[in-house]
Amino acid sequence: MPTDEQHAFELEQRAFDLLSRTDYGRVATSMRALPFLAAARHIVVDGKLLLRMHKGYGYHRACIGSVVAYGADNLDVTSARDTQWTVQCVGLCDRVEPTNAELELFGPGPHFADGDLFDPVYLRIQPQFSTVHTLRAGYDRRLQHIL
Repeated sequence: MPTDEQHAFELEQRAFDLLSRTDYGRVATSMRALPFLAAARHIVVDGKLLLRMHKGYGYHRACIGSVVAYGADNLDVTSARDTQWTVQCVGLCDRVEPTNAELELFGPGPHFADGDLFDPVYLRIQPQFSTVHTLRAGYDRRLQHIL
């Protein structure tokens, strides 16, 4: 029987596997005591999430030194016959300078953000816990019974 620690490790590995299948997600934090979401590019490296955001928005300031949630999903790219999933990781967020290898994993950034030159800032989240949820419509199963 798996221990709680083993289960948490397996769940985190599943979350990282799913996150590596998509490039963008949303970081959730609070700004001036209000909940706030911001889009970010992410990569998974050594059990941590690295994020790239546009510095010009200033959203990174609300994340640095705070506990944040980061979520991504495939809800907009799958059909009713595919398994849909959502992942959320929660942990402390810090500013980092990525290595050349990490920059390569991010790939090229956008040229502009809301008409301004894109100025990247990089953040790291060390997840304290992760959740994974899957949704399956069952459409293909119903179809099998009809045919």
